[in-house]
Amino acid sequence: MHHDGFFDERIAARYDASSADMFEPAVVDLVVDLLAELAGDGAALELGIGTGRIALPLAARGVSVHGIELSTAMVAKLREKPGGADIGTTIGDFATTRAPGSYRVAYLVFNTIGNLTTREAQVACFHNVAAHLQPGGCFVIEVGVPDLQRLPPGETRVVFDFGEDHVGIDEYDIASQSLISHHFARRGDRWELDSIPFRYVWPAELDLMAELAGLRLRERWAGWRREPFTSESRSHVSVWEKVGAET
Repeated sequence: MHHDGFFDERIAARYDASSADMFEPAVVDLVVDLLAELAGDGAALELGIGTGRIALPLAARGVSVHGIELSTAMVAKLREKPGGADIGTTIGDFATTRAPGSYRVAYLVFNTIGNLTTREAQVACFHNVAAHLQPGGCFVIEVGVPDLQRLPPGETRVVFDFGEDHVGIDEYDIASQSLISHHFARRGDRWELDSIPFRYVWPAELDLMAELAGLRLRERWAGWRREPFTSESRSHVSVWEKVGAET
């Protein structure tokens, strides 16, 4: 099961507010700068376009953007925004759904590769992206580095946030690389729980998935400011390039 069940009307209605810090221009502009540079005068494909956090400002730069999105509720929110009606979307699972056209850049940001909860689906996603990319085109992923160093032997849960209105607990299954993020949020006088499944994935694993799909690593940074990626980096932005012509 992928993220349509978790990104329904209830989640979509408050998604932008609950992820407000990710909508800050200082955050968004860095992402859009890199994607616009990679797109050049070509088109961009967003996997998991959601409510258009990145797609709308990227389109405003003059880049033709198309999105694949499983959640019709999220796309409805995108359509309500200025410019949202002009962005093409294809409804479906981004691991396998084909969008029309070919692209200079495809991107999958804000940990969304983890919404594919099996290795098979993640591998399929790379093959699907490769089929959309022009030779020399790039695939960009932004995702966290698995935080297993915080997990003592025998422990399966890590509290990653403990605030007055939100408590976040990550629950790991190391054998399957599955991770359930439990979000307890106070809404008025009651607490609500959302539990979202992910599959965590290592940078080296992503490089192998890329290689299987005919892509090779071009750049890996610790973030959108293109900081060096080191052993201490808690996340990465990686760029793979499609090798040569279609075979």
